[in-house]
Amino acid sequence: MTLIKSISGIRGTVGGCPGDNLTPLDIVKFVSAYATWLKNGAGKEKTKIVVGRDARVSGEMCAKLVEATLCALGHDVVNIGLATTPTTEIAVVAEQADGGIILTASHNPKQWNALKLLNRDGEFLSAADGGQVLELAERESFEYADVDHLGSVVVKDYTDYHIQQVLGLELVNRDAIERAGLKIVVDAVNSVGGIVIPALLRALGVKDIVELNCEPTGHFSHNPEPIPENLTQISEKIKECGADLGIVVDPDVDRLALVCQNGEMFVEEYTLVAVADYVLRHTPGNTVSNLSSSRALRDVTLAHGQQYYASAVGEVNVVAKMKEVCAVIGGEGNGGVIYPASHYGRDALVGVGLFLSHFVAEGKTMTDLKATYPGYYISKNKMTLTPGMDVDKILDGLKARYASEKITDIDGVKIDFKDGWVHLRKSNTEPIIRIYSEARDEVAANRLAQDVMNVAKTLC
Repeated sequence: MTLIKSISGIRGTVGGCPGDNLTPLDIVKFVSAYATWLKNGAGKEKTKIVVGRDARVSGEMCAKLVEATLCALGHDVVNIGLATTPTTEIAVVAEQADGGIILTASHNPKQWNALKLLNRDGEFLSAADGGQVLELAERESFEYADVDHLGSVVVKDYTDYHIQQVLGLELVNRDAIERAGLKIVVDAVNSVGGIVIPALLRALGVKDIVELNCEPTGHFSHNPEPIPENLTQISEKIKECGADLGIVVDPDVDRLALVCQNGEMFVEEYTLVAVADYVLRHTPGNTVSNLSSSRALRDVTLAHGQQYYASAVGEVNVVAKMKEVCAVIGGEGNGGVIYPASHYGRDALVGVGLFLSHFVAEGKTMTDLKATYPGYYISKNKMTLTPGMDVDKILDGLKARYASEKITDIDGVKIDFKDGWVHLRKSNTEPIIRIYSEARDEVAANRLAQDVMNVAKTLC
């Protein structure tokens, strides 16, 4: 497996040969480059860097390498241990640190890990900044500290700090959530969400919590991506115990998926749609999602008399667009909610607080609430890349083939048809082309995707 280097971080499978996988040598090199970039930007010899990790089996080993490398460069480390991605982002700001490193491969299986890099605002690096880090790594342009100038380490826990911040949000109605007497099933796929989400629910006044896969062992009980085919266990448990809903998070807890009382998926695309509906009822303003997200957010935004904007895929691109248009809510259709009143990062804890406040205010079942939103179906497919495949050639060929339709090419190629759309783009995190399509029903969405995929295959 080739080591994947992008604005989403440095990602790969653990072990193997340096340069081909995520090995100790690769970790030291890229951490050294990042810390050198931070030092150069800050204009000082010693910086403070927050380090957090999810519960992956390789997490502790990787964290020790990161911590030791930063100290060897003369930087001070705030080690927050097992922590969600949004918790680490918040800790960077709270610590007035110069940056942060999150050790997580998000939804990838357990053999993967990654270095996610943050700036002093607790946000992911821009493409330009990330490019400078990669250049420093390529040139190995860094210098380690002598024995009298090594960095130091302090250990802190920011989980409760994050939970209290969620409870302090104006639109999070703890009293109403407690009065509702909800029964909630949680699937945290054996990572840090197993610590954080039940603790958050208890803080919100939820007393009846059924925990699935909440032991943070790093041995994921199922494929960790929170999509329907991976969530059969929680679906059955909800029906078995008569719960009001289910909450599912990915290993680093920046994505939130919801399950209805009858075991059906609320659909992760609609996490952001429902939360945005609630926020817009109380805070008029613009919304943003990426090109691969459902039209439902646009429809709900327009129904509130506000303006919707689309960005390129990637959290950093969504955040940039949100800042540009002063959006009050935004995110990604993968269950990523970004709420600027908290911070500019996908945050499942914030999503839980806002969604439950909306849910109890509406007084409907999950299925009835879902039925109030525009009905779309997104088909998510992928084409595996093999050596020699020319992605640009494929995408250019598709633009020519569908030139009579509306084409958007700020990020891959999106083809808007009258009754749906197809978006193709090379993944930042895996050697694949992601192919998303949307229409009013599953059959039409799958047909759109298959038609375009068939054309794409002829262009390889």
